[in-house]
This record gives sequence, C-alpha cells and structure tokens, in this order.
Amino acid sequence: MALWPVAAQAEWHEARSDHFIVYSDDRADDVARFAERLERFDATLRLLTKIPATPIAPPNRVVVYRTGDISSIARLARSSNVAGFYIPRAGGSVAFVPKSGSGTGINPEEVLFHEYTHHFMLSNWAEAAFPAWYVEGFAEFFAPTRFRDDGSIEIARVPMYRAREFANGLPVSASTLLTGNPDKVERPALYAGGWLLTHMLLVDPARRGQIDRFMTAVAAGEPAARAAAAFGDLRALDRDMSRYARTGLRYSILPKAMVPAVKVTVRALTPGEAATMPARIRSKRGVNRKQALELLPIAQRAAAPYPGDPAAQVVLAEAEYDAGNYAAAEAAARRAIAADAKQVDAHVYLGMAQMAQARAARDADSNRWKGIRKAFLAANRIENDDPEPLRLFYDSFKIPGQKPNDNARDALLRAHTLGPQDRGLRMEAARVLLETDRAAEARRVLGPVAYAPHGGATAAFAAELIAIIDRDGAAAALARWRGGSKAQQGEDDA
Repeated sequence: MALWPVAAQAEWHEARSDHFIVYSDDRADDVARFAERLERFDATLRLLTKIPATPIAPPNRVVVYRTGDISSIARLARSSNVAGFYIPRAGGSVAFVPKSGSGTGINPEEVLFHEYTHHFMLSNWAEAAFPAWYVEGFAEFFAPTRFRDDGSIEIARVPMYRAREFANGLPVSASTLLTGNPDKVERPALYAGGWLLTHMLLVDPARRGQIDRFMTAVAAGEPAARAAAAFGDLRALDRDMSRYARTGLRYSILPKAMVPAVKVTVRALTPGEAATMPARIRSKRGVNRKQALELLPIAQRAAAPYPGDPAAQVVLAEAEYDAGNYAAAEAAARRAIAADAKQVDAHVYLGMAQMAQARAARDADSNRWKGIRKAFLAANRIENDDPEPLRLFYDSFKIPGQKPNDNARDALLRAHTLGPQDRGLRMEAARVLLETDRAAEARRVLGPVAYAPHGGATAAFAAELIAIIDRDGAAAALARWRGGSKAQQGEDDA
C-alpha cells in the first residue's frame, strides 16, 4: 500500500448510470464522460443483441475503480503487463482500470470493454453454454469499439493488439476451434482465432444464421463436432476464414442518434469516503490473510477520524473482518448503521461478523442464529435485489444441527438469478437444484461453468457432473459432488 500512487485526500467523485458505478480521483466532468461512454457501450451491446435496456439495482451494477496508471493497476492485479482487470461477483462485480498510461499494446478501455462483454453475456444469457472460442471471440469483437468526437460509434473494428498472432498466417483453424479441445489451444491463438471466426460468422452475409443453428445444437447437448455440421464443409470454412482475414474485414459506424447520450449523475465523495478509498480499492481487489493484516492498520488510520461516516466505517468493517477481527468488524458495522440505517453493506458485515464469531465458538444455538439472520433480512428489506444478503441467509443454515429450509434454498436460487456471473454462486445453485431433484435445471446452470474459457478444475468438474446427470440422473451427480474438492466446486474464486 505504501506504493499505491493515489493520495487519500484526492478529489474523488462517484458517477452513477443505469448499469455502472464509477469511482475516480478525477474532475467531475471527466468522470461523467467516462461513465457515459461505458453506458453507451452497454446500450450498443443491447442494440445489436436486441436485449432490452432496463435499469438494474445498484448492487448488481459493475463498480469501476478508475485511478492511478498501468503500473499501479498491474501491482494491484499482482500480474505484469496488465492494463486493467475485472472480477465477477454476485452483488459486487468490480473492474479496475488506470486513469492514465499506456505501453502494453492495448488500450485500458479496450480491456474494460472486453471484460464487460463477458459480464453482459453471463448476465443476459445466464444459462447459455457458449464454447470458449465464442466467449472470447464475442468479447474481442466488441473490445475495440471506438467513440468518435461527433458521437458516432465504430464497431467490429480489428483488435490491432492481436496482430502478432497473424504474423505467420491463421493462429488456429476454424475446424480446430469447432471440433478440437480448447484446452490444447494456446490462449493467444484462442482469442485471435475466436475473434476472427466470430467476426466472420456475425458479419459475412454468406454465413448468416449458421452460428444460431450451431449454438442451438450445442445447447441441446450435441457434441461440438456434430453441431459443427451447421457450417457445412469445415475445410471450406477454413479456407473462407483465411480469405476473410485478408479481404473481408470491415467495421461499421453507428450514428449518434442510434445510441444517444444517457443520464449520468455525479457527486463528490465525502471526506471519509475519500480518505478510505485506497483501503477500499485494495479490499475490493481481494486479500489473503497476510495482505489483510498489512492492510488493516491503513484502513484503521484512514477511518479513525470519521466515526460518523457510514461508508468509511463499512470500509473499516470489511478490513477488520478480512483480518479476522470479528468483534471489531461488528463494532464498525454498528457505527455505520447508527449513522445510516439504510447502509446495506453495514447490515451485511454485521451479520457476517456475528456469524463468524458464532462459528468460532461452535455455537449452534438456534436463537443466536435467528438473531444473526436478522441482519441479512434487514439488508434484504432495504434492497430486495441484492444477491449477497440472500446468499448469506442461505449460508447461515450451514451449521451443526441445521439444514437449509425451503425458504433458504429459494433465497439462494434468487441470488443466483440476480448474480449469474458469479461462478461460486452458480455452483451452489446447481447443488441446491440437484438436492431438490431438478436435474434439468441443474444441468443448464452448470453449462456456462463447464464451457468457461479459464474455468480450470471447476469447469472440468461441472462438465463431469453434466455427463453424470445425462447418464445416471441427479442422485448420482449429487453423490459425486459430495466427494469433490473445494477447488472443483468453485470455492477457489477471488
């Protein structure tokens, strides 16, 4: 944190729109323009995919932290050569992008557009099991979207940062993408080849409708190799893709009137919010035990002058909780609630801190747990569409001597509906569906995990469960689940 370049007392602003919340230590008008571009990008996706443009509840909007430069964002990501990154979570998906800087070969805004397209796909096609090449290809199709000074929008541009993959011809053939093992395709080739194939299938009139037939067959459970019959002769498809790379690439321009300006509201953060913003950013990135202990004194010092600022106290409650100081986390959450009883996150951390203390004491007293659940119920009453209180309400039943009742299961399934981009929550929902003998629904929920391009052990486990459901039914899949590791079940997520 000593290396974090942002001054705590910088002039921080928050911009809100229908689908985003942006925090940036920049001038109000610059923050507003950035948020407007994001919202117009969402509107562009909706226009071209015919998804209705409806506002969503604040907890389900993507929160974007825009600050620092590329090097500081790379340190935050704990990875070199990173121009920005995104973490999908139910009730708290976050993205981190620099305010300035370049040098990675890719514009930070392109990274954000790529990642938001993933978020858009998971949010609006929650049970669609798209192949890995299309998941990445679709995101790359929209990543280079450019907003012109006259308000028009360029779409389907070539992602020039992928040019090196085409230096020696096609990085991967269409037939390999369609019928091969995606785990055996190098990631740069998967991105570049997936983009080119997606571009051709979406734009080339000669191939119109084929991708829909292919996806319909995949969704029905057909193997990709068989579903690829939708494209005809795959050798001809390979030749067409090679020719398309040389002569067929075109981009389109949407006039401003097709995606007009949107409403964005901006406010300056309170002194307490600004002072605790560096700690908040670090917490939202996610910390392990060692990092939490390093962060805690910074959060404590920043929040100490603001005991009556609810947002500052929520930041402190999160830092104390992450460090394992559950009583201190509860006290900070109570101060936040005293200052503003409508602070959803304060009620959430109050319940989480109480739950952690009860578990540490191995206290299974039903009355104590009823009291703990009041915090999550209070949060749910304030914001009915926040998935986190619903998920925690379900989790509060997983103690000795109790099992989640129907109300708790319904709460978890509702949480998944609100936050389908959260892989861990998706896996929990699939398990609940198997426990209630709803195998077909469980299979649909598992599909996007099984096809996730970077799903690792969890993706392989989800694919295995789907195969067991198809062969032996829900009970057999549930029995296999009970023998699976935490990593397989999605509990390795940030």
